[in-house]
Amino acid sequence: MHRLDDIDRLILAELQADGRMTNVELAKRVGISAPPCLRRVRTLEETGYIGGYHADIDARKLGFEVQVFAMVGLQSQAEADLSAFEMRCLRWPLVRECHMLNGEVDFILKCVAPDLSTFQSFLTEELTSAENVASVKTSLVIRGAKDQPGVPFEVLEERLSKQP
Repeated sequence: MHRLDDIDRLILAELQADGRMTNVELAKRVGISAPPCLRRVRTLEETGYIGGYHADIDARKLGFEVQVFAMVGLQSQAEADLSAFEMRCLRWPLVRECHMLNGEVDFILKCVAPDLSTFQSFLTEELTSAENVASVKTSLVIRGAKDQPGVPFEVLEERLSKQP
């Protein structure tokens, strides 16, 4: 397993803030030359610290006016049934995130749709009728106050600075 040093963490923080910068710009920001910076980025990709690069798309500007969180309860929580539900979620385009939870709800899904009728069709024809689904409770998003991907590197650095 690759052990992260200060420069690796700085590279990750800079790429999280702006994944489009050139390697030369990234190297300048973290204080090393371009060739070792590129080697470090490739190592971070190969070891899974960097899983991809994505654009932050404004769903509403593209006509996806509806965002819904769906809390799903399953009849069976056997591993095969949990995995089967996760695989089904991968095939549903309206489901943008799927997280398994502990407690009363088995999964929470973040869904987007162009309008309520499209989401309602998905809900009744796909989600609630899916094998092993016992219950679905939905909450329509009125507005979002924060949507910040990644991790808070300042918290990580503060915690690391306190370690002996």
